[in-house]
This record gives sequence, structure tokens and C-alpha cells, in this order.
Amino acid sequence: MALLAELHKQVFEFSFNARTSRGAMKDKTSWFIRLTDSAATGTGECGPLPGLSPELTPDFETGLQQLVDTINQKQLALPEGNDLKSVSEWIGNHFRDQPLSSSVLFALEMALLDLVNGGQKLIFKNSFTEGVPIPINGLIWMGGLDFMLQQIEIKIRDGFTCIKLKVGSHDFEKECDVLQYIRRKYFRESITIRLDANGAFKPEEVLDKLNRLARYDIHSIEQPIKAGHAFMPELCRQSPIPVALDEELIGVNTKQAKTELLERIKPQYIILKPTLHGGLAGCAEWIEVAEGIGCGWWITSSLESNIGLNAIAQFTANYPITIPQGLGTGMIYSNNVEGRLVVSKGRLVFDKGLNWADFQ
Repeated sequence: MALLAELHKQVFEFSFNARTSRGAMKDKTSWFIRLTDSAATGTGECGPLPGLSPELTPDFETGLQQLVDTINQKQLALPEGNDLKSVSEWIGNHFRDQPLSSSVLFALEMALLDLVNGGQKLIFKNSFTEGVPIPINGLIWMGGLDFMLQQIEIKIRDGFTCIKLKVGSHDFEKECDVLQYIRRKYFRESITIRLDANGAFKPEEVLDKLNRLARYDIHSIEQPIKAGHAFMPELCRQSPIPVALDEELIGVNTKQAKTELLERIKPQYIILKPTLHGGLAGCAEWIEVAEGIGCGWWITSSLESNIGLNAIAQFTANYPITIPQGLGTGMIYSNNVEGRLVVSKGRLVFDKGLNWADFQ
């Protein structure tokens, strides 16, 4: 039986006042690609990020519907294998003349992997789906300082040993005060602090600020200056805090280009998001390149619902996990898709005793 594709759009409402470096968000839209054959249905989430995903233009949904229509018109058969390599080859063969953006590619990979593995949202079968949890960082959302301090208290009380904070949006002295508060109050606990500047620091001030921040024993800082700036290689060399690249990786799609970027900038880490960085196959290639030159990495979600987060977590568990991952966004929506993902004691758990809820 040929594949039958359909598109479903859903708006997810934040359960709190969500502020990001690109402004406040009340909701987040995802489009779901469903692929059905005679036996099962696979679901993939396409959730491009406003302000970051270049494909998110006014005609994005029209283009996505055209992709779904194309799949139906071609009457395609399933990939022969049930792994990422087989799915990637299938996509390459059928859409060679129709390059897919990162978010669309991720959704199609997810839907196909779900379908060829039985339509039970078992994208990959590994230790995570057998119950071995993944350590994650606790994300501290932007807001007033009291709000941020309250979140920190809750995260540490709930068992997180790694927290991630945004910097660059408040008065710098107050941000330092928050970090000093953490170090003084929780000096007995082994708390790892990650920072994310989202490119907020100016090149002429960044080293002074990083030297100040380094006093608080910081694990890493994401994107301290804007992506594409010529000073980034020198900054990675001089920074007292390990630098992690994020936005810098967007739009870098070939293995050669990835290798050239990492060899030129030489960051200590890269942070990978399938929705932004070439889908699952693209992230796998980034990992291969990074490990080849001794660059560290971790994987994070990017405001997907539990459907997308599930696929990212299962993909992450295909690799040896030595540091916390950025997969802690599963509880942010009041109308999220119910499923098997549970956050417990700073870890993401796949609970086989729970069932995925249907959504319309």
C-alpha cells in the first residue's frame, strides 16, 4: 500500500509568561505530518522557531501542504530499513530536487522512523526507551530577577544539578548578583551552571564580561556574540569560559562546511537542535565532525511538544551520554500532548507504563 500523508496544525499555549531573547511568547505553533500505511501511522513534528528558522515565511504552511500533496501523488512505498540511514536515503532519493529545510526534514524523518518501527512513537529502540533516564539541565526562563531566583530554587529543590540561565537581557551587575547568590546558597551542592547569551554581548566588551562571569565557575556560555562575527575564533581562543556554538550552526548543511566552520572557530562545544540544524541526520553528521576534531557537544530541544521531544530524546540516547542534555522543555505547555515522558530528579524518563494520547 502506498503511503498516505496528511497535515495537522496545532497551537500550544505556554503555561506561564514565556520570555525569550526574541521577545515574549504566548503560544507556539507546530505542524504534524502523519504518514499511514495499511498497518500503522507515524507522526512527525515540524515546529520552526520564529526569528531563528529561515524557512518560517508567510507561505510556510502552503509549502508544507504541497509537500504532503506530493507524497500522496507519488504513491511512495516505505523505506526498506527501519533505521536513520535507510530513512535518510529514502528522503534523498525521493526529494533530491526539492531540498527540505531543517524543521521539515526533522518532521519527515520522525514520521518515517515512527511508521517503520510500528507507529508506537518508538523512533529508536535503545536504553532510554527501556527506562534508563537521561540527565538534563534545568532551564531558567527569562523574567524579573525574583522570578528567576524562584525558578532556580525550584529546580535545585527538584533535584537538578545542572541549570541553564540566559544572560545579556538584564543589567549585567544584577546577573552577576544572581550567579553569586547561587554559588553562596548552594555551595555544598555540586551545581553546574551553563549560560546562554544568545549573541547579546558586544565584541568590544565580551572578554571583560566573560572574565567577570568566570568567577562563578561557569561550565560554558552559548553564543556570547552574534553568529557570523569575525571575532568568534579569537574569542574561543581567549575566553576564560568554554564557548558553545548554537545559532552559528544554522544554515551550515554540508559535511565539508561543518568541518571548515569547526576547524576555523575551534569552539569547545556545539549545541545541536534537530529543528534548526539539519534534522536528525544533520545532527548525527555534526556529532561525527565534532568528535573527529575533539569538540564536545550536547543536544537540546527547541520548544517542540512532547511528540518532537520524544524523538530528540530517543535520538540522543543512541550516543554515550556523559553530561546533562538540554531536553527539559516538556512541561512548558498547558495543552501539551500527553505521553510517556516524565521529568524526575533532574532526569528525563521514558515511562513505559504511560500511553500516548491521541490528538486531533
